[in-house]
Amino acid sequence: MSTAAAFIRGEDDHLARTYTPLAVVVERGEGAWVTDVDGRRYLDCLAAYSAVNFGHGHPTLLEAARAQLERVTLTSRAFHNDQLGPFVTALAELAGKDLVIPMNTGAEAVETGIKVARAWGYRVKGVVPGRANIVVADGNFHGRTTTIIGFSNDPVATTDFGPFTPGFVSVPYGDPAALEAAIDENTVAVLIEPIQGEAGIIIPPADYLPAVREITSRHRVLFIADEIQSGLGRTGATFQCDNVGVVPDLYLLGKALGGGIVPVSAVVGDRDIIGVLNPGEHGSTFGGNPLAAAVGSAVVALLATGEPQRRAAMLGARLDERLQALVGRGVLAVRTAGLWAGIDIDPALATGRHVCERLLERGVLAKDTHGSTIRLAPPIVVEEADLDWAIDQLEAVLADLAPRP
Repeated sequence: MSTAAAFIRGEDDHLARTYTPLAVVVERGEGAWVTDVDGRRYLDCLAAYSAVNFGHGHPTLLEAARAQLERVTLTSRAFHNDQLGPFVTALAELAGKDLVIPMNTGAEAVETGIKVARAWGYRVKGVVPGRANIVVADGNFHGRTTTIIGFSNDPVATTDFGPFTPGFVSVPYGDPAALEAAIDENTVAVLIEPIQGEAGIIIPPADYLPAVREITSRHRVLFIADEIQSGLGRTGATFQCDNVGVVPDLYLLGKALGGGIVPVSAVVGDRDIIGVLNPGEHGSTFGGNPLAAAVGSAVVALLATGEPQRRAAMLGARLDERLQALVGRGVLAVRTAGLWAGIDIDPALATGRHVCERLLERGVLAKDTHGSTIRLAPPIVVEEADLDWAIDQLEAVLADLAPRP
């Protein structure tokens, strides 16, 4: 039995089966590469669903974490700490907003955004108590808490987990008219992913988010942008909303905000919206902890230079060029936004899972979703030659799978 097989066997004995990971056991990571317990290297083309945008073991981020580990890591919000103020100040400035609610996971940021929107609706807009609703989009993925899965239309997410929290209306993604038709006097917010990541990197028409902004402003409804996967450099801008010239009322952030080191998430917005919350109405033992704040500050400092965004845009153009050349050669369609791609494999050729298993054999880590779609999201620090090599491996896998004449 290989070392990797022994580790996997140990997991199988005692780990609840909530995932079906590929058969690789990662031991170390550096930049865009990881090494398994048997010493084999792989190019990481998932980057922990964009949580590792800046690569494994980024020296600046590790330095910030190490320095803070030697001082203090957790105080709770019962007290102040010297890292939180600088972090929220820098993040608010990066986003062009006033206030930040620090949390830990992306799902917590979404739940926090929902609470803020409802409180704003009752306390500012004047919605009848208990009647607030939020418009969401079909195909969404905002997390796995009970409230959030309640407005998913994925049966895998919902089956046997009800009853669910009321107050959500789902409409087709990318359809402004359907969205506007769903808004009524009790609507407090529209919650949208600027790009639907889990659905397969679904990019809406270029005029969709501007239309959402116009509609929500006209109806006095909050526009909440879930930029947990799409934000913080991934799509060639600080936020995907920047790429279409839109500023939402609330940004929901997570994943890359923790630099791949600690869980960090946040809701970022203006004082007249987030300021509706009063002390004691929301919080988190770990939210805003000194270690998370120190790492988050270092992440924001990297983004403030603009370099990660420019690099993602440059490498993303190369990624799109290479992938588009595969359309008709085992690939049905490709969607890219910066250094993020959804690739629809011809289901007659293979499932997305099978393609990812073949890529694993060739030293590339990728992830499938929804049957025959695979996603690529390498760390922004990936070298162009390594990115080309990864696409070479995909091209070779598709050629191997192609039917013989």
